[in-house]
Amino acid sequence: MSFINKGKGKEPSMTPAASATPGASATPGPASAISDALTAEERVYQETVQQLQKTYAKKIKPLEQAYCFEGFHSAPLTAQDIGSKPMVLLLGQYSTGKTTFVEYLLGESYPGAHVGIEPTTDRFVAIMNGPEPKVIPGHAAAVSGELPFSGLTKFGTKFLSRFQVAQLNNPLLSNLTLIDTPGILSGSKQIQRGYDFTSVINWFADRSDLILLLFDSYKLDISDEFKGAIQSLRGHEDKVRIVLNKCNQVNQQQLMRVYGAMMWSLGKVIPTPEVNRVYLGSFWPRYKTPVGTVYEDNAELIASEQRDLLRDLRSIPKNAALRRVNEIVKRARQARVHAHIIGHLRSELPAMFGKDKKAKAMVEDLPAEFRKIQTRYNLPPGDFPNPEAFKNDLEAFKIVDFNKLSLKLIGNADDALSVDFPKLMQKFPTDSRKSADIGLGTFEEEESGSGRSSEKPGQRHLETPIVPYPPPYSAMSAAASSSNGRNPFGEDTDRNPGILRYRALFDEISDPHRKMLAGEGAREVLAQSGLPNERLREVWNIADWDMRGELDQVQFEVAMRLCEHLKNKEAPEAAKQQVFAELGLLNRFNSQ
Repeated sequence: MSFINKGKGKEPSMTPAASATPGASATPGPASAISDALTAEERVYQETVQQLQKTYAKKIKPLEQAYCFEGFHSAPLTAQDIGSKPMVLLLGQYSTGKTTFVEYLLGESYPGAHVGIEPTTDRFVAIMNGPEPKVIPGHAAAVSGELPFSGLTKFGTKFLSRFQVAQLNNPLLSNLTLIDTPGILSGSKQIQRGYDFTSVINWFADRSDLILLLFDSYKLDISDEFKGAIQSLRGHEDKVRIVLNKCNQVNQQQLMRVYGAMMWSLGKVIPTPEVNRVYLGSFWPRYKTPVGTVYEDNAELIASEQRDLLRDLRSIPKNAALRRVNEIVKRARQARVHAHIIGHLRSELPAMFGKDKKAKAMVEDLPAEFRKIQTRYNLPPGDFPNPEAFKNDLEAFKIVDFNKLSLKLIGNADDALSVDFPKLMQKFPTDSRKSADIGLGTFEEEESGSGRSSEKPGQRHLETPIVPYPPPYSAMSAAASSSNGRNPFGEDTDRNPGILRYRALFDEISDPHRKMLAGEGAREVLAQSGLPNERLREVWNIADWDMRGELDQVQFEVAMRLCEHLKNKEAPEAAKQQVFAELGLLNRFNSQ
């Protein structure tokens, strides 16, 4: 699915007021042409969000408010919560590579990012799309009507001081929001955060489409705080994926033992008979030189596992509409059971005397009361909360203050579950599409290196001549695909100028282990362009932007393309801007 924003740097709004009404008349023009170019999946997503917002506000939210659902579970959802972009939550102990994983996906660093072997990310960071790189502090983000974070205000000032939104103009973020979290420390004595870390994790987990638990090959212990965070994900097991990072820093035999030790540790924390999906990998940004010892005996396995994880990530936007329906249905069932519990406890109190005594007796034997409710209303046991956790939450309230069961509110929720949501599900196509598109070209095309879009010819030029493909350093780009996945009949560089045309030459002359080309080797190749030394010196200064004295694959591509433009007598600055635009490096161009 691709609900990519076709305009430059504008955030698409998912609220009913800001969404275009299907079938509304408008004056033909570029904007309406782009709207007409929406795919069937994009239209389904927009219509689904609008219908979910309407059904939730009318039939589910009143039930939640009547029986204090917020005090036991989570605050009522806003229109921004339901219409927000798919969200990926990253969790892990310090120095397991969470921030580096984000850079691996984006192909560039985000504003405020810091990477190190010590605990560096000391705050929650929501990485979102924006017209230019900037950081929005937590207090401002929580009161912004355009951002889906107003519910975070309940965690207080100390948490909001440790939360921020980092905006970046990156095509991948047009369809995903990434949540980077603080590194979880070992032991329990250091837990002095000033806010309820586990509750914050649970808030983000409720709204996430995928949750990645990152482990390090050298850091397999699960601290008390990390254990609490993992256990707070109960009910979201379908979203959780385990990622074992830095697998290329151990040999094959060690990797087998590390994997076994990690699964043993997880078995003590996640008491389920099902085996969690585990991805092995080494998620290091392609624009950074590898550090430490790198073992090649696991290269094929790691590459295969990383492709599987990227495929999982690519499927998120396509399934976003279904995921939204699933989450609202799950919440509606939860609210319905909660209302029955509260209504039952309230109705069991005597009319006159002995209310406190009866309330205390019911609270002390909640499992028995749950069984009565299950029998009386024919409710499945799996929908009921944990009795001990519910008891703890119930201590903050007086049962006598609750409302009695309202058959009208229950009827509205039943109507939503039996009529509205099934009717909404009928809108989804039953055929299986090949596209796992997130607005960056389909998965099959990216793996083959063609990077072609599913849009019809003539549609993209409406806004900009350069297609917003992922930066070449991004794991989602065509340049990141393996060489054995390339099209044997050549690559369509006209449709996707971001494809690296010189990578075969680079593979031939570069260091095969470090994937770097030394200055002497580059000098021989660039000199064949026939340009004078003054021009070649300019080319080198532009391409070697990090001043390493050697070029990686993308920098070599920049150098070769610059030589092409300069041979055609173009001005160096104009050539630089054109090459950086073609390769999706404009953020780097603007920072130089």
